[in-house]
Amino acid sequence: MNIENTLEELYSLTRMGIKLGLENIKAILELLGNPQDSYKILHIAGTNGKGSTASILEACLLETNHRVGKYTSPHIERFNERIVVDKIEISDKKICELYKKIRKLIDKNNLHPTFFEITTAIMFDYFREQECEYVVLETGLGGRFDATNVCKPLLSIITNVSLDHTNMLGNTIQKIAMEKCGIIKDAPAIIASSDKELLKEVDKKTSNYTDVIEKYSHVEYTLTDDFYTEIKLGKTTYNLSLYGSYQVNNFLGAYEALKIIGVTDDVIEKAVSKVSWPGRFEIYSKDPLVILDGAHNIDAASKLVENMNSKYKKEEVVSIVSILEDKDRKGILEEISKFSDSIIFTSLDDFHRGTSGKELLNITGNFTEQSVEDNIGKAYEKAKKTGKVIVVCGSFYLLSKFKQI
Repeated sequence: MNIENTLEELYSLTRMGIKLGLENIKAILELLGNPQDSYKILHIAGTNGKGSTASILEACLLETNHRVGKYTSPHIERFNERIVVDKIEISDKKICELYKKIRKLIDKNNLHPTFFEITTAIMFDYFREQECEYVVLETGLGGRFDATNVCKPLLSIITNVSLDHTNMLGNTIQKIAMEKCGIIKDAPAIIASSDKELLKEVDKKTSNYTDVIEKYSHVEYTLTDDFYTEIKLGKTTYNLSLYGSYQVNNFLGAYEALKIIGVTDDVIEKAVSKVSWPGRFEIYSKDPLVILDGAHNIDAASKLVENMNSKYKKEEVVSIVSILEDKDRKGILEEISKFSDSIIFTSLDDFHRGTSGKELLNITGNFTEQSVEDNIGKAYEKAKKTGKVIVVCGSFYLLSKFKQI
């Protein structure tokens, strides 16, 4: 099978939906010889901030010459982005090879895994084959029944908790916090949020945890003109190349993990200036200024509001937006209207949970200028004519589509 056929078959499994539970993934990994036990795992859960935290950890561990695997989702442009060793994406050839290997095992044993379960099995097997020393492992959804939660982590990090995927994880912060805390095992836990509901759930699971918001309450930070977050901790200043006040908490969670592992401040200082995380306040172009941000839930959208309002007035910003139908579309659009008075709705209706621009136009009335252009290329040309800062946001699938054109 070539990569196109392999991915087509793999993506077809998304029609099975998301199935929370560990029976399938445990069975597959058992057949593979439990590759997840071959390296030190830093396991990360949280509604938002997982990818930023993972990328900080990756950069710092690479600076110390360790061999580092990183597993994240979703991807923006290529499936290969999900599975990376030493910042090099898994090859098409290797995806095909490992998929074929796992497909034989699941067919022979009459297993019926989901897209994410097979992807996770490919990842664990690949990282063993690549002889990774550390694996930075991001949960897909929740924590307790997420396919990644078969590992025995060196430590666990929970970034934060807010309402998202409520149909799967529960409709209260307490229920979602309980699911996220499912990744906490017999290893140190790090909590990068001061949410009381979350901390209550952590207390039920373990006493072996660090609340980094409390521990590093003396932290100071500045958002710089060149889109860095300058963080001062003790005598050291860290120029983090991820922009936003919310990135301070992500940094603190990663920093505490790195200190537990034994990474020195000078290594962290050097590494954090090189961190990149596409699709999260990504400066895609400077002329015109184009910013890409997933902003796919209320919390993520509110963080984008913070960043944009620290730099620009509403009338200086035009937004190109599409949002999946299972998201809080009205709430996300209300957030976007706080930093942009001009919006172009575009379409993701070729995606199975996508929305057309016209549907979104019917949901909101909070913008001075509203228009619909379902063709994203034309929407971008229209936005450029305004001479304003352009923000593309509302879904990672939209960012993927934007980059493809």
